[in-house]
Amino acid sequence: MPATADDVREVLKTINDPEINYNIVDLGLVYNIEVDDQGSAHVLMTLTTPACPIGPMIMEQINENVSLLPGIKEVDIEFTFSPLWNPGMMTDDAKEDLGIDY
Repeated sequence: MPATADDVREVLKTINDPEINYNIVDLGLVYNIEVDDQGSAHVLMTLTTPACPIGPMIMEQINENVSLLPGIKEVDIEFTFSPLWNPGMMTDDAKEDLGIDY
């Protein structure tokens, strides 16, 4: 059975932002995930700041991990800074774990 957007989301939860040491999904960095019938996974996401130096490292981890899913032939990662990320985008669990009251 080919991978779904939910499968991709679960894989992305294994990838941590190295500066914050928390997964990119619960940090609220992943805005949208789509998987089409041809096996292309599209991830729309942001970084904590537009000048964040870890973007290439996160892209590499996403490409490596998502392309291991069944049926995924291509991984397309699109960065956007609209809206800009803020701590309010984090899940409640992430805020609690990181001690952020937002």
